[in-house]
Amino acid sequence: MVRGEAGYVTAETAVVIPSLVVVAGLLIWGLMAGVAEVECVDAARAGARAAARSEAAGDVLRAAREAAPAGARVSVGRHGDMVEVRVTVPRPRFPVTLTAQASALAEDTVDGGDEP
Repeated sequence: MVRGEAGYVTAETAVVIPSLVVVAGLLIWGLMAGVAEVECVDAARAGARAAARSEAAGDVLRAAREAAPAGARVSVGRHGDMVEVRVTVPRPRFPVTLTAQASALAEDTVDGGDEP
């Protein structure tokens, strides 16, 4: 060993290990955010399907909230023949706001198909 290099391994380890812990934490956070985003999309779709079947507003909200991540906000709106469900996870849980939206044609607006 060359004189003057003693302690370099310890110093490098002291810098690298906390950096690896931070990178691992960011990767885990990113994975959790990705899972929450998929849950938002699934919840919005479940709510839109329920609303398209002309279910009661409470049932639509319940269907969306059951599939949504904890703490998500669910809103339902109607624009003409389309029913729109939006699921949002607000900022305190993640540094970014996660939002998903799904639309479906309302069943009560669909023609019965009696015409040729």
